[in-house]
Parts: sequence; C-alpha cells; structure tokens
Amino acid sequence: MIPRRGGGALAAALLPVVALTLAACGAGAGAAASAAAGSPVQGGTLRLLGAGDVDHLDTASAYYTASTTLERAFTRQLFTYPASANAQRAITPVADAAAGVPTKANGGISADGRTYTVRIRPGVKWDTSPARQVTAQDFVRGFKRLCNPVSPVGAPSYYTGTIAGMKQYCDAFAKVPGTASAIARYIDTHDISGIRADGDMTLVFTLTRPANDFLNLLAMPFASAAPKEYMSYVPDDASFRRHTISDGPYQITKYAPNREIDLARNPAWSQAADPIRHQYVDQIQIREGQTDPGTVQQQIQAGTADLEWDTVVPTPDIPKLRAAEDPRLGVYPALDSNPFLVFNLQSPNNGKALRNVKVRRALEYAIDKVAIGQIYGGPALNTPLNQVIPPGNVGYQPFDPYPTPGAKGEPATCKTMLAQAGYPHGLTLDYVYRNAGNHPAVTQSVQADLQACGVTVKLVPQTAADFYSKYLSSPAAARQGLWDIAAPGWVPDWYGNNGRAIVEPLFDGRSYGPNSTDWGDYDNPAVNRLIDRALAEQDSAKAAALWHQADVQIMKDAPFIPFETQKTAVFHSSRVHGTVYLPTSQNYDITQVWLS
Repeated sequence: MIPRRGGGALAAALLPVVALTLAACGAGAGAAASAAAGSPVQGGTLRLLGAGDVDHLDTASAYYTASTTLERAFTRQLFTYPASANAQRAITPVADAAAGVPTKANGGISADGRTYTVRIRPGVKWDTSPARQVTAQDFVRGFKRLCNPVSPVGAPSYYTGTIAGMKQYCDAFAKVPGTASAIARYIDTHDISGIRADGDMTLVFTLTRPANDFLNLLAMPFASAAPKEYMSYVPDDASFRRHTISDGPYQITKYAPNREIDLARNPAWSQAADPIRHQYVDQIQIREGQTDPGTVQQQIQAGTADLEWDTVVPTPDIPKLRAAEDPRLGVYPALDSNPFLVFNLQSPNNGKALRNVKVRRALEYAIDKVAIGQIYGGPALNTPLNQVIPPGNVGYQPFDPYPTPGAKGEPATCKTMLAQAGYPHGLTLDYVYRNAGNHPAVTQSVQADLQACGVTVKLVPQTAADFYSKYLSSPAAARQGLWDIAAPGWVPDWYGNNGRAIVEPLFDGRSYGPNSTDWGDYDNPAVNRLIDRALAEQDSAKAAALWHQADVQIMKDAPFIPFETQKTAVFHSSRVHGTVYLPTSQNYDITQVWLS
C-alpha cells in the first residue's frame, strides 16, 4: 500500500518482528501501555491535520495509507484486522460484515480450497433513508466495480488471478465507455462467474486455484460493498465524492478537495453489528493544506489538533521527545520500503535511455542512502535497503547487488557505467515529487547525488494526490514522458502471510494500467512466472524461496532503487486516549480513540 509520505509457520516466524510494529518503541511504549487504561467516554470532535487529500474517495480505487485511515471510519469489509496490541491477533483476519470466518471445519471452505461461502452479518446497514441492510448483492456489486474503465482498482491481479471469471469480466469491462450509464449497464448485464449471491445474505466465491491468503484479499478496503446508488455516478468523480454512502460508524458530511473532510456519527450504525469499530467521538474533522510537518506538530502539542493526517513527526523533534519520554509519541517499525526511486520505463526522453538496463544499473550506484535516512531521523529510525522485499516480510533474504562504501553511494562508478552504457555526457531527468513533508528534502538529496554522477535533474513539484493520480498512476503521463523518476514508497497491504503483498502489486507487469502500482511499467515474464509459482506453492518455505528468487531477478533488472526501510513516528494530543496503531494505515485507528 502506498504510504502516507501506496498463517502458519511463516506467521509464527514473523511474529516477533510484527510485534514491534504493533507496540511502540521508546517513548511510545508508554503511550501504548496507557492507551488501554481508563474507560472510554462518548463525545467531542477528533481533529486531524495534514498536507494533502486522499488519492481516491472511492473504495474501488483508493490505495493510499491516508485513504485507509478514512475508510476505516465509513466502510466495512467482509473481514478486517482488529485494532490490537497482540501481534498474532492484529495480523489475523476476523469477521467484519461477515457473520463469521469460513473454514474447512465449519463448511465455509470446500475440501479442495476453491469455494468460499460467506454469510453476511445481520444489522450491517447503509445510512440511506430509510436505513437498509447491506446485502450479498452489494458485495457482488462492489467487486464488479473494481475494474471499471475510469478509476479501477490499483492491484487488479489480487482478484483477477484468484477469482474464477474475473479476468475475463475485467478484460471486457476495460473496453466500455467511461460514462455512468455505460458502466452501470455493463455491471447489470455481466456477471463474474466466481462471485454470486445466494439470496440476500450469502456470498459464494469460486477460485481459480486454492489461495491461502484469500481472506487477506477480502480484508482489503477494495473489497468493500457498494450500494446501488453508486451506479448513478462515474466511479470516484466529483459527483460520486459528494454522495458517498456509509455502512461504518461515521458518515462523510463534507468533502472539499484538498481542504477538508468532515465526518459525523452514522445513525444507521450499530455497535452490536460491528465487533471491530467504535463510535466514541461525535465528529471527525480532517483539515488539509498544512504542508509543514513542524506546524502540524506544534498544533498537536498545543492541543489545537489531535492527530496527524498524512504527515509524521518532524525528524528534529524526535530525539527531544524520546529523551523526555513523552507518552504522546509512538515510534513503530513499518517493515516497508519507503521511499524508493522508480524509473519510468515508458519515458521517451533521452532517447529512451531508462529502457536501457545498463543505465538503470549505473544509477543504482548514485544514491547516498545514509543521507536520505538522516532526513527521516538517522540510523535509530531507518536502515538502508538494497532489495525489493524489506526485513520482516515473506521472502526476505539480505543481499546487496550494487554495494557502495557504507551505503553512501559511489558517483565515480555511476559515471563510468553511464559512459559504458552510451551516455558519457550524462542525462537530463524529470523528477516529479511531493511538495510536503520530508519529500522536498529527499528530492534535494537525490538531485545532488545524481548531479554528482553527471545527471541533471529537473524538478516537478506536485501535491500528494496529483503525484499519484496524475503522474505515477497515469499510463498516458508515463508514455508522454511527463516524468522520468519519482520517489513513492510501499507499505505491505498486510502482514504475516504476505508474500503476495509486495512483489505482485509493484512488479507484476500484467497488471499495468490506470491506477496500477507497477508505476514504472516493469514487466519481466520470468518474474511473472516466479510470482505465479510462489502463489501456487503450498509449502511455505518453498514459496518464500520463490519470492526471494523474484527479488533477485528484479534487482538484476534494476527498475527501481531501494533507499531504506523505516520506522514511523506519530504523535497525539494530550486529550486523545485509546490509541492503537494500525500498520496498514501507518496511523492510529480513529474508530478506537476517545477524548478526555
């Protein structure tokens, strides 16, 4: 998942690492311990402050950690992850809008592992007038909307590669005109063979092959139900964003792009029908446009704001907060790759230089990863990363195919290799970057590193929302050469049994298209075959070895430059209680907190 600055023996092996993600380090440990103390009280307005907007408001396409924070409050999935400081519980899907977790023992999963029967929980309701039950048909509609031609899902292969008939359905849907009427007509007249409603309260999924992470896929916010009213709008367009419908504890009452999002209690929601979330605060206010993390931090410390929205604690503030053991600070390992440099392999610029693997390998030697780590708090908070799969995730084995002294870069090697690749006078690259948080400083560091090896960097600043939607996730922008390099990041979509959650969305070339997170259009059939083999492998150790093989091959092809794996520092005001960190959103669960 794009960060805010997109089982079994393996789960047990990962547990000690994942546990670090769920309990804060340093001063935050006190915050985690105190979070459970006291009895929650009702009322008040929770105030979040940050820089930019969601990437998408539509669950079909939203794929940004800030968007996930919001989705937690107004959407429901069949399964989800509970807010918990217990590591095993926090990475295990539990029933949400589903009445229970299907297993082979209870008959919810067929003996061959290819059929899942899921019953809907009574009492889960839309905030329509009058309120009505969320049905199996609503979930079928939600899956049908995923591959709409206007704003499709960011990780299509999660579903097209597992659910019978979904690839064929999506391939045809991609050719449909992007009007609300044409989209609705296609959805109404075409079915996905592997998803059907058996009455109003039962869903039946048929898989192409067994997938031991299928519940994880159903726990993604992508897999939300969609009410019939959504058929009146083009997915995620301005009209849609003004007419969202909630089945969660809060409903969106105001959406002003790049300025504010307001939520209030959803009167149709029932605690009895939601074992995961709560409705402690009356309202939630998200204020955007504050690009200086220092100002955000000052306001939270002063009590005029309560939580960060899409920023983190400024790096210079962390040492003094930790030294003071400030209980409002939490520092959490993300097990991520954030940020990293991705190459636009479609760019026509420089005579299509970035399509030349020798050029990309040369640039691997340019970056001072330690300097970038300093921007995020230094070695106590960040570790240089030299591969695709970060520590703590399935398939991780440490290796460094492009070593430099102390991970600080080697511009002489970069220059020599660029000359050998046919570019003795260097390159000129357009670098699109986010204009808030730590990103401008990262951009300056990368620009200086590339300059040292003969590469001129032209800077293209953008808001976080436009950075993804108008540049990285737009094939048209890539083909036009509107950008050559960019520095996004990646947080695994889930933890534990998560071999699928890193390599496939970032590097499976078969999923490239609008909203794809294979931003550079990397496509190697050998890697695609390794992905397929890893997903089909039932032996967890063999699957992990296959993911590592894919990692090695991707690094040979050098479609990106990994920088670091980092810890995330978050902060809350003194009046906030009940803070439980959700790794997938890189923030506190706003449906758990209450105010003094």
